[in-house]
Amino acid sequence: MKKHILLLLICCGALLGKAQKYDFVFQDIYPKDIEVGAERTHAYFSLLQGKRIALCANHTSLVGETHLLDTLLSSGITVVKVFTPEHGFRGQSEAGEKVNSSIDEKTKTPIVSLYGNNKKPTPEQMQGIDIVVFDIQDVGARFYTYISTLHYIMEAAAENKVKVLVLDRPNPNGYWVDGPVLDTTLRSFVGMHPVPIAHGMTVGEYAKMINGEGWLAGKKRCELAVVAAFGYAHLFRYQLPVNPSPNLSSMDAIYLYPTLCLFEGTPMSIGRGTDKPFVLLGHPDFLVGNITFTPKNIPGIATNPPCVGKQCSGFDLTNMASIIMKNNNFINVNLLIEAYREFPQKDKFFTSFFDKLAGTKTLREQIIAGKTAEEIRQSWQNDLDAFKQIRKKYLLYPDFE
Repeated sequence: MKKHILLLLICCGALLGKAQKYDFVFQDIYPKDIEVGAERTHAYFSLLQGKRIALCANHTSLVGETHLLDTLLSSGITVVKVFTPEHGFRGQSEAGEKVNSSIDEKTKTPIVSLYGNNKKPTPEQMQGIDIVVFDIQDVGARFYTYISTLHYIMEAAAENKVKVLVLDRPNPNGYWVDGPVLDTTLRSFVGMHPVPIAHGMTVGEYAKMINGEGWLAGKKRCELAVVAAFGYAHLFRYQLPVNPSPNLSSMDAIYLYPTLCLFEGTPMSIGRGTDKPFVLLGHPDFLVGNITFTPKNIPGIATNPPCVGKQCSGFDLTNMASIIMKNNNFINVNLLIEAYREFPQKDKFFTSFFDKLAGTKTLREQIIAGKTAEEIRQSWQNDLDAFKQIRKKYLLYPDFE
């Protein structure tokens, strides 16, 4: 009977825990309904004319269907280089794969990797730049590394007296805030700031918070400007027009991501190397499940993913994503608890990476100790309440509270 608990929880939707409830209904909104910052050229082209620009961008940096780099160059704006984050300028590199500096084939613009030899631009790389323009689609989770790249861009800009201009985009998980707030003793590139896993902010709002809270080295502040997206509010569930990285290839994956990424700190497969990354959950030794799947090597997307070549028992979480996670606002602690309970080798369930992703040692310790989801979530509340007060100072859009 015990072996079927996780299956019943998933099928019945009983993993809700105590999600926050609001008196309104969240609304899906699509790219045609929003004018993102990059599309509001009237609001920022005048700031760039006659300046030497460095662009921090990737494949999501679009003005309509045209890349921002092409848009700037065709308008006579001087772009001297492109900084590129994890996954590369065209978004074709895998998670964790080193990105090399190169030349953009189309425009011959130098591309400087910030996910290779250095994650922070060097003084030499900042030399001769007047403004860095940052335009990358984020998904609203602390461990998604684009906001870590933003931090280092801002820090280098502050140290070298260069302005930063953020062209803002909606956050597809921007309608909720949840999870443990990062313990800064566990600070890493997958968690740099004392924020919860789901922070409920756009990149522009987040940049303002980094500056305003003095989180740059030496509490420096960079000269910062943000071009807000027009027509967006935090009660909207923005449907992304472009996959933000190779393995976040569906909105189901994006809704599950703040929870499922925590399993990257365990031996479990979350579907890397399948056609449903961040939607499947399983393991060859898992004792429960309603499906089987076998992760494979997929060039450019999944090289040697967890459990590669081994048949995994587990779950397809599509319904959980589209029905439960999309329509609520919580880190699904019960999913972690039940997976741990059903995993046969409990001493091997958590890897050293788990604490960095969680931002705390406490979550691992609570799960091992048998704490309930309600008890775990309650332990976050004081820190979450304090964070929400900080967050309010930097919002650019109507909030969900």
